[in-house]
Amino acid sequence: MSSDFEGYEQDFAVLTAEITSKISRVPRLPPDEKKQMVANVEKQLEEAKELLEQMDLEVREIPPQSRGMYSNRMRSYKQEMGKLETDFKRSRIAYSDEVRNELLGDDGNSSENQRAHLLDNTERLERSSRRLEAGYQIAVETEQIGQEMLENLSHDREKIQRARERLRETDANLGKSSRILTGMLRR
Repeated sequence: MSSDFEGYEQDFAVLTAEITSKISRVPRLPPDEKKQMVANVEKQLEEAKELLEQMDLEVREIPPQSRGMYSNRMRSYKQEMGKLETDFKRSRIAYSDEVRNELLGDDGNSSENQRAHLLDNTERLERSSRRLEAGYQIAVETEQIGQEMLENLSHDREKIQRARERLRETDANLGKSSRILTGMLRR
């Protein structure tokens, strides 16, 4: 089980290293090679996503007591994957800007600033979306916990009411017994 996971980890590490290397080379390549490199990186990113899915399936099959360590590793791999995708988007934007500049004969200074500003805003929006999603998850979990607590309290209330009813019956029976004994003593 964990040997499969470790094999996937090694494959993922090799693949991400290749992707990182190729992403850094994209802006410096001639246009024909850039197209091929972009297509190649896209395929490798898909392979990396599939590896992450396989690793995630392996983690789900691990016993709960040792799953935490693997879950933390998965989180870091997913973050790494997100960073790779962001870097790839940036290199593609740089690539598309270069193509546009070649076609239009534009020096691209203002578009560089706009692109950087757009990337910053996009990253900020993604972070906010992740925070909102995390907040929503916490709210859902809190609601589930609250619902479970209410069900437990309802069961406890029923138990207390049954115990109180038994106590009243016992008290009434004791009263009867006391009257009978008092009557017997008088006779």
